[in-house]
Amino acid sequence: MMVDRTLAQVGRNLSDAMRILGDGQREPEAGAERWRLSRASIPGPLQGDGQDVATILHLVHNLIHDEEEEEDKPSQQMQNVGEQGHMALLGHSLAAYISVLDRERLRKLTTRILSDTTLWLCRLFRYENGSAYFHEDDRDGLVKVCRLVINARYEEYASEGYAVLSSKQPVIYQSASGRPGLGQHLCSQLGLPLSSLCTVPCNTIFGSQHQMDVALLDTLIKEDIEAGKLPLLLIVNAGTPGAGHTDKLARLKDVCDQYNMWLHVEGVNLATLALAQVTSAIMAATRSDSMTLTPGQWLGLPAVTAVTLYRHEDPALSLAAGLTCSQPVARLRALPLWLSLQYLGHNGIVQKIRHATALSQQLLQKLKAMTSIKTSVEDELSSPVVLFKFSQETSAASSGGSVEGYCAGDKEVLDAFNRWLGEQLVQLVPSSGVDVVELEDEGTCVRFSPLLTAAVLGTQQENIEELAEKLAQLLPVMCSTMCLRQDFREETHRHSPSLTYIQDLSWPGLGAVRYEPQTEGMDESRKKQELEKINTELLKKLQDLDTDIVFSTGPEFGTEEHCVFVGMVTEDVDVSELVETVAALGRDIEESGRLLENMTEVVRKGILEAEQQLQLANEEKLMEEGMLRQLPLVGSVLNWFSPFQSSIKGRTFNLAAGSLDSTEVTYSTKAQTGRPSQQETPTSSSKKLPGQRLFRRSGAGSESFSETSSIGQAEEPTAGGRSTPSGSVHPPACPPAAEEDAQPTDDVAAEESPEFSLQVHTPVEEEVTSEERQPEGQEAEPSGT
Repeated sequence: MMVDRTLAQVGRNLSDAMRILGDGQREPEAGAERWRLSRASIPGPLQGDGQDVATILHLVHNLIHDEEEEEDKPSQQMQNVGEQGHMALLGHSLAAYISVLDRERLRKLTTRILSDTTLWLCRLFRYENGSAYFHEDDRDGLVKVCRLVINARYEEYASEGYAVLSSKQPVIYQSASGRPGLGQHLCSQLGLPLSSLCTVPCNTIFGSQHQMDVALLDTLIKEDIEAGKLPLLLIVNAGTPGAGHTDKLARLKDVCDQYNMWLHVEGVNLATLALAQVTSAIMAATRSDSMTLTPGQWLGLPAVTAVTLYRHEDPALSLAAGLTCSQPVARLRALPLWLSLQYLGHNGIVQKIRHATALSQQLLQKLKAMTSIKTSVEDELSSPVVLFKFSQETSAASSGGSVEGYCAGDKEVLDAFNRWLGEQLVQLVPSSGVDVVELEDEGTCVRFSPLLTAAVLGTQQENIEELAEKLAQLLPVMCSTMCLRQDFREETHRHSPSLTYIQDLSWPGLGAVRYEPQTEGMDESRKKQELEKINTELLKKLQDLDTDIVFSTGPEFGTEEHCVFVGMVTEDVDVSELVETVAALGRDIEESGRLLENMTEVVRKGILEAEQQLQLANEEKLMEEGMLRQLPLVGSVLNWFSPFQSSIKGRTFNLAAGSLDSTEVTYSTKAQTGRPSQQETPTSSSKKLPGQRLFRRSGAGSESFSETSSIGQAEEPTAGGRSTPSGSVHPPACPPAAEEDAQPTDDVAAEESPEFSLQVHTPVEEEVTSEERQPEGQEAEPSGT
């Protein structure tokens, strides 16, 4: 059979394009340089000589992945474009080629494509005697259906337009669990006021909390009729966007028949109509007046239109509403789907939908075995959507933390934990397709809807196994963190006022704490600067500790500032030691800052006093030596004939005492005076089990480490019964006084005859032995007991 050479070329070009865009391999030799120049010229003017197809395709590949390469981002999960996806892409190319045929050929071809696709879809999804409208925006079909109903219910609408609507205002009813913004979009596209939109609440006592309340709908319709309005159309769900629940379609159809209303159905569960076994709740959708299908999502077909199937006997009204088109080119929108359905065949389509529902059942069975997980599934035997969340009630009973009295903001905290859980699962198992949804009654939940994601991401059974494994690993950490949150808050309150507990219900972790420095006498701006500086340094020190606990600045768009957020923790974390360490590090940072400030002030005053002493010494020198000795030439001759012994002595600046002292004692004894240090930090022993990390409690049966409150950091009881962090976190600033008979002084002598020199030794310098601190020729004194 002869094949059109242009058609063959289109197929080859598509294959080459997919290969280049898929692997992105560049031409190794001359093409690489040309590719580089082409990349550098974007944006910019067109190339004078033009470029070949391979170079342009490489450029497109580079533009797709440039952002990931420049910002060093991981490659995001791309759609799994299989062979059926290639057929859909080929359909777009062929549609452009077919559009240039002569009008008669084009009409015959498009009529065949449209009729075939409509017939196949109606048989697949059990919608007999239906017509099809193919549209890019999945809401556009409903807009056209509303126009059709308006034309049918208002006989003079074609001639009078919207003026006829003033006599009886049309009313469109939708479920409170429906797609957000759908009703507003309809009103804006149809030119109707928002008062024409009526949102029907869902059941709150019987049945699903996501199903439309049929009795209340009947009441609302009667009230609108009594008010002179015209009930026009009802939008129901076969799988709500959030929870995947199905409305009572059979009862709702009866209500629509009673009031002569149009029934439109949409939702992901409509895909199950293609299966051999269909539940009665979904089967009732075949009685509806119209339904919107999204086969592109269900079958993994890229850039394939949505389809609205409808039943209406008047083709003129369908044409007026825009559901049918006399332009043959517009009918080519069905070509990609026409090719893809033929490529997959009936068995291939059913297999993909069956595979997605089997994945839901597989995950549901895994979730039932997890005690800390609560599922919300409409029909456990055949539901294609699985909704689950971390449950505080079940985790509290199985964990050994103190959960008594923890009630405030419980729902908000659980929402934050489940939001974190969903984000972690998305990162750990991206091919699973789970996402996070916010529901009015259940709160934040994790949703698994494989009919929307499995074909696109290529989800398989091993991905569900991996998802269950990762979930099982995250749940113990969430349970322990939830139970220890109250302990963390109480322990932080015990360290008041140095520590302040920050109540942030949106933080998925142990909690948040702020160190409060002593700011008496400071103005507000200085207080804020001091608070920010200390807590920033505290966060940095905590992040440098050898622990697997995550410390951060909190949520990206959080309201709390200048505090430390503690992430998830395991059950063996010693919260008291953790809080004590935070407080100790905060005190250390604050004292170091105060010491630096005091040293700065002391040095400044010492310099001023030294300048005054120098001025007095110079005046005394002038009085003792006389004017002649100050002259350069005369003074040197006079000093040679008659040497003069000056009585001016040197000075030493004692940083610890903040005073200027005479150096006479130093030079008379040829040793520095022994003045005790003004600051001493008590030593603390570090008792750490090998391989254990900070803030971890040791084993219950270990007597040799009974004094250790956490693995990796020991605590010592103080006189008040409290515990202090070990030296492994906060090393001592200087050795204890008992180890040496006399501490070396923090002063340095500098002879002033006539110059005055100043050297500074801080009291927190590194430990130096007494032998090293002794002047040369002096022996170290024996240590005192």
